[in-house]
This record gives sequence, C-alpha cells and structure tokens, in this order.
Amino acid sequence: MKPTRRQFLQAGLGALLTGPVALETLQAAAPAAADAPLPPPHVGSLYPLIQKQADRARHPYSFLNRRYTSLAGWQSSARKRIRELLLYRPVPVSPQAEILERSDRGDYWRESVRFRTAPDVTVPAFVLIPKTGRPPYPAVVALHDHGAMYRWGKEKICEVENEPPVLTAFKQECYGGRSYASDLARAGYLVISIDAFYFGQRRLLPADYLPVEDETPEDVSAFNAQSSRYEELMARTLFTAGITWPGVLFWDDIRTVDYLAARPDVDPKRIGCIGLSIGGFRSAHLAALDARIKTAVVVGWMSSYGPMIRSHILNHTWMIYVPGLYQSLDLPDIVSLTAPNPLLVIHGTQDTLFPLEGVRSAFRKIQAAYTKAGFPDRFHGSYYDRPHEFNRAMQTEAFAWLKNGLA
Repeated sequence: MKPTRRQFLQAGLGALLTGPVALETLQAAAPAAADAPLPPPHVGSLYPLIQKQADRARHPYSFLNRRYTSLAGWQSSARKRIRELLLYRPVPVSPQAEILERSDRGDYWRESVRFRTAPDVTVPAFVLIPKTGRPPYPAVVALHDHGAMYRWGKEKICEVENEPPVLTAFKQECYGGRSYASDLARAGYLVISIDAFYFGQRRLLPADYLPVEDETPEDVSAFNAQSSRYEELMARTLFTAGITWPGVLFWDDIRTVDYLAARPDVDPKRIGCIGLSIGGFRSAHLAALDARIKTAVVVGWMSSYGPMIRSHILNHTWMIYVPGLYQSLDLPDIVSLTAPNPLLVIHGTQDTLFPLEGVRSAFRKIQAAYTKAGFPDRFHGSYYDRPHEFNRAMQTEAFAWLKNGLA
C-alpha cells in the first residue's frame, strides 16, 4: 500500500494510565488527531448519523469498565459476547488429519496436510518441522495476509518450489523478500500455516473463473481483480446465511490450534501466533479467544474503530466486519483479552489503512487494560516509520518477542 502522505511519530507510548480506569475517562484522554486536516467523510451527507451512533458506544464489555474487577471473570464474559456476535459455531469434529506429502527442505521438513475444522470443511496447511532441537517443539501459528493476493494463502509466507516471479515480488513488497514462516522453522519452531477461507486452495472459483495455471503477472492480476469484485457478494451471501466472515476465519484458526496441540511433536504449553494485515487481525483475535496462545504478534492491524469511520473503511476488506461488535467492545478491548500473555503490536506510521490517532488510542487502551490486569510489561506497541508491511527489522523484533514468550 503506497502512502499518500508521510506521518511521523516519536517512539514511546507516553504516560501510561495506571490503576483502575473508568472507560469514559480513557475516552476523554484519547490522543489528539494527526496534524493534517481531516479528509471529507467517504459517506458524505450520511456520515453524521453514523459517527454519532459510534460515538455513543460505551463498550460495556471493555475490561476498563469499573464493574470488572477480575481478569478471568471479564474474559469469560467478553469472550462469550464475541462468540455470540460471530454467529458461526459448527459442531466440533475430530481433525482427522492427513499428511499428503512430506518433503526435505534442507533446514526443516515440510508436511502438506489437511484437516477438518467443521463437519463439511477441510483446511489445507503446511506444517514446517525444524531439524534443530528435539521434540516436543515450541510452535507458531503463522497467519498469512490479504494483500489483494487471493491466488495464494500459506505460500505467501512459506517457501515453495519453483516460486512464481509474481509471488516473489509480492514477498519483496510485503515481507522484505522473506518467507518468514520458513525462517521461524529454521529458528527451531514447528510452524503451521493454513489457507484462510477465500485464499489459495480455498479460493473462489465462480462460473466465470479465470484460470491462472500459467501464473503470469497478467493472469494473477486478472484473477485477483475478479476475486476482489466477488468479495462483496461473498460477504452478503454469508450474512444472508446468518454467519459472519470473521466467524469463519477465527473458527478455522482456533481449530488449527486444536490440531497443533494434539501433535506429539508439539509442546502444547508453548504455542504462539503471528501475522501481518488480515493475518494480524486473525492473530489478535486468535490470541484473544484462545488462551492456549501463550504469546502473540500483531502486525499492521490495530486501531480503535471509531476514528476509522470517517475515511478509513473504503480500502478495507469485507472480511473484517462483525455487526454490532463496536457497541459491545472496541478492537483494543478484544486484543486485551490476550492478557496476561505477552502481546506485541507493530504498526507503521505511514500505513494509510488506519488513522494514526486511532492507533495511538488503541495502544493506550491496551496498555491501560494490561496495567489494570497487573501485567503492564507484557504489552508493547512498536512504531516504525514505514507503510503497511512486515519488513526485516519488524521481523527481527517479532522473532525476539516469540523467543521470549515461548521460552
């Protein structure tokens, strides 16, 4: 994502909010808006009605409400509310995992597997098994991005044979040219990466499907454009069926942890998660909803939702919306459910997908929640003067965070 203007931010979170903090007090102390003039609202004349409704949201399920004095009690209540709103809870099933292929990647083994997450859903994945160390290994759920690149899922962060140049170029733009999941395997982690719903082997193949067997830049670009056009229809179809897109994503990710924790070569007490962009969105919610995640890294996906409404919704995917959620919790309230486990959030100050004041506000709110929970040092918000990406410097910080959290 190319930035339209540069935004700079001095490092640091500012003064931390300490002790039990009333939610209304925190809202009043939210950081000031960025210094540039606000753009006109994208929804024009109807914007005031929408923003006023959002501004009235009191987020009754936020941990910063005084009525919550127990971290465990709040987590039980808030998680229940989120699951209600996701509207997707299939009958639990055994993963019935199959290993389709096992290949020697030099520094690690790669298994191509598939497992069930619901009675009628089978998910393909790569499992990367280190050759260093001894099992059971610490494990990482590596969650791929959106990036308007639908042709591939797990391959965007894992090494593959005969990598198409268009995929290589994508990794260069988003990941500093690295397949970071493979690098984590080299570092001694057992890593799993699935194809999220709508990507890779789970991509949409409509009646007018554009084949991309040749994987030329032109073919892949045309397929991505087609998939982007179908996103709205897919979202409307899911809503009509009475479920939400995030509900499908999060369910598959949690069931991925089920499969991972059951493997004899995995230490179920040392599982982390990491992701960029919608992978960060998934990482935030996986860590929030599943206490088996012992440390989490969220890259390029954090903001209070309220400041996004004016002019930061247009370029976001249909995959993120949960009707009614903002009236109960804000995104930083959700990710705070990760406490007391360590949480690192990385944000680029040139990332135009999110308003910088929304990011600042979210960081302050998460810090306040961790402080109230009694674990102020287990959250860190890290700023980089970069656009929407997970570059090598960010990866170095993220890998160190995982190492400490899964030691």
